Amino acid sequence: MDYKDLGLKAGIEIHQQLDTAEKLFCRCPTVLRDVADRTGEFYRYLRATESELGEIDRAAEEEMKLVRKFCYYTYDTVCLVDHDEEPPTPMNPEALDICLTIAKMLDMTPVEQIHTMRKLVVDGSNTSGFQRTALVALSGALPDGCRIETICLEEEAAQRVEGETFSLDRLGIPLVEITTAPCMRTPEAVQEVAAYIGMVLRSTGRVKRGLGTIRQDINVSIAGGARVEIKGVQELDLIAEVVRREVDRQTNLLAIRDALRDRGARVDRTVVDVTALFAGTKSAVLKKAKFILAIRLCGFAGLVGREIQPGRRLGSEMSDYAKKCGVGGIFHTDELPAYGVTAEEVARLREFVGAGDDDCVAIVAASRERAGCAAEQVMIRADMALAGVPEETRKMLEEGSSAYMRPLPGAARMYPETDVFPIALSGALWEGIRVPELLTDRAERFVREFGLDGALARQVAFSERLPLFERAVAAGVRPTLAARTLLATCRELARGGVAIDRVSEDDILALLSAVEAGRAAKEAIPDLLAELARTADESAGTPRERVDAAIAKMAPAVSQADVESIVRRIVAEREAFAREKGMGALGPLMGVVMQELRGSVDGKVVSETLRRELKRLLS
Repeated sequence: MDYKDLGLKAGIEIHQQLDTAEKLFCRCPTVLRDVADRTGEFYRYLRATESELGEIDRAAEEEMKLVRKFCYYTYDTVCLVDHDEEPPTPMNPEALDICLTIAKMLDMTPVEQIHTMRKLVVDGSNTSGFQRTALVALSGALPDGCRIETICLEEEAAQRVEGETFSLDRLGIPLVEITTAPCMRTPEAVQEVAAYIGMVLRSTGRVKRGLGTIRQDINVSIAGGARVEIKGVQELDLIAEVVRREVDRQTNLLAIRDALRDRGARVDRTVVDVTALFAGTKSAVLKKAKFILAIRLCGFAGLVGREIQPGRRLGSEMSDYAKKCGVGGIFHTDELPAYGVTAEEVARLREFVGAGDDDCVAIVAASRERAGCAAEQVMIRADMALAGVPEETRKMLEEGSSAYMRPLPGAARMYPETDVFPIALSGALWEGIRVPELLTDRAERFVREFGLDGALARQVAFSERLPLFERAVAAGVRPTLAARTLLATCRELARGGVAIDRVSEDDILALLSAVEAGRAAKEAIPDLLAELARTADESAGTPRERVDAAIAKMAPAVSQADVESIVRRIVAEREAFAREKGMGALGPLMGVVMQELRGSVDGKVVSETLRRELKRLLS
């Protein structure tokens, strides 16, 4: 596609959890728990509050279409602030320091005074019905002329366990929200900007790592379309595809709008009760429904079933809206007969509601109240199809398509938090913020200072093991040995089923130091790491004592005389092979010797001994 011609505009909101000791507005630790460890649970019904002007936010109003009872799991690591039964404590200074550091790295201008606001959220992810958020800095710089608009410091939401059940361990963990201007014009540019901001965040060394700790919300629009926010994109490599699919969706919706207008399409506002038509139906969905309602969409035939994204149709959009009323979805005549509905039933349905050849009929099945609500939602979405592309908040689906969540929030969503005092940002505080080295610059320095290969240097710089790598090098470990152990060896062991995460950083550092001191051969590192992982729960003492115990078991010391004896025996057993291959036998015989020595001797020592023995034999 020619994205410039389509008028693509895109921006990103990046939410990154901060690696602080305590939560943002209480002193609870920022640790995630297994739901099996919960100490209790409680329940809440959430309703939206009116803004200062007496308005209710449209997104919150959508969430209240159904009265929902939310369940919250509590733990011995959460408190009454998380329960919304106690006022918040002052803002976590460690979190503010990290946020200011990120702002300074992005060349932003801090606000003079930080005011905490309440952001209305009644989807169950906050026990209070709102999320606390504070604007910290404005107007930052990005590569290629793009810019950051704002950075905010806010609370993380509770983690959904399933359905309407949430876990409170995550609620309140500090995170930053970085919002860019809509300055990206291609899908690839969006992904590149997200990668750059992610690199800046990781450069602080003070953000959490792992799945779910960073999320991207992507705002996309095209000329003639509308701004759509796609939430919850966690995989960097999917960002460009998400943008491409949203452009496809908006382009196809505009084409459907034009086709509907050409046909003079309209929505028949008469909802028809067709329950009796399906009295003997074989459809499992319709058979158990108390009420079945039909909506005639005049001129919509063939367009409700038209694909707008891979795996998504206009009918899917209507179904998303209907689901807000608690129904499982809708059926429509563009896809029927199917799902147990016969052709004869479809014909009777069309005749009963007076549908012509160009009309599509949608049906919803549920209780009277839910079916009526769902029918109204189908008509609302059909009206939107006549207008083009609606402004929406959507959730990302697998592979990059998206589904409707709720309308975009409005100004009524935010109001002041009266339980948290403002914080004045002095010039001295801002000037005292230290800007860390960017990971890209650090990788280049590793090439210059340590002689690492460029690709390996970048892997180390961007790895979660970076702090341990720097500790190891500072302790005298060769950079290449440290890098390959922490990246390649540990990764290979993990793939092989070794619980490498059970080996502490101090034990790894002690092992690398033992290799450098000559107490173990580098070839023994995989076996020693595996032994340390296996005995993690059994071992006591200092890291050096644990490593020495592993060496004594897995790689006992072998004298030079023992090495020479083993080499002579192996060469003698394979004398014919050695004479035939000459010095070319060095490689194959090296493998045999090292396997017998089990990494107890440095490979360089073995190679020199074997080379001397082969020369003696051949001479």
